[in-house]
Amino acid sequence: MTGLQLGLVFVASFVAGGVNSVAGGGTLITFPVLLTGGMDSIVANATNSAGLAPGAFASFLGYRKELGGLRHLMLPLALIALVGATIGALLLLATPTRLFDRLIPFLILAATLLFAFQDRFKKLGKRPADSGELSQITLPIALFLLGVAVYGGYFGAGIGILTLAALGMLGMTEMHKMNGLKTVFTGGLNVVASVVLMLSHKVDLKLAALMTVGAMLGGWLAVGVARRLGAGNVRKLVIGIGVVLSVQTLLRYWILPS
Repeated sequence: MTGLQLGLVFVASFVAGGVNSVAGGGTLITFPVLLTGGMDSIVANATNSAGLAPGAFASFLGYRKELGGLRHLMLPLALIALVGATIGALLLLATPTRLFDRLIPFLILAATLLFAFQDRFKKLGKRPADSGELSQITLPIALFLLGVAVYGGYFGAGIGILTLAALGMLGMTEMHKMNGLKTVFTGGLNVVASVVLMLSHKVDLKLAALMTVGAMLGGWLAVGVARRLGAGNVRKLVIGIGVVLSVQTLLRYWILPS
């Protein structure tokens, strides 16, 4: 990549860090920027996951208080994330690049729609809680979360929304605790998938490190700007970007392939 392209990657990561801190959806900003540099799409996807994964550690530290009474749930969530993310990453490695290229527009569109309708989706998962705490993860929800982890290991955008929906199905209503568990699950699966992909030499380590620095700085510095814009406006911006990118990649990989 040229110096200009590296600068764009850093800026995109910085913006993604700020966006993730308020509304989520940062993957929809960074992944397409990596593609513009001519990078192999699977390497771009793997590098994107690895570059943004460390941000979960900072979020985990922020939710330590809320997670104090939920330690009995952290191990099963981590195990589900480990198994699912490994399967997803291996599926990605088994996917021919040309096929993955053809899937990109639909993966971006699916993530955009999920992001756009997240409130309605999460409402579908809500049921009255039997108590203020979640005592165990039921088998159907464990299977649902396993599917989320497989998808997260394969592509990743939108997994936070799906995880919150699953916790809502179990009766959780306290958002800070839900976000804490979501951080454990999504952060864990991103780290696992990143390790599998790194061992397979599908991650550009220098770019991933650059993205990590940008995203962490963005999450710290850009959050003030993002908050002034408001979560609603940030969400609309990310949805607009997702729609444009879906069309652009559809043209690139289906209608006008090189």
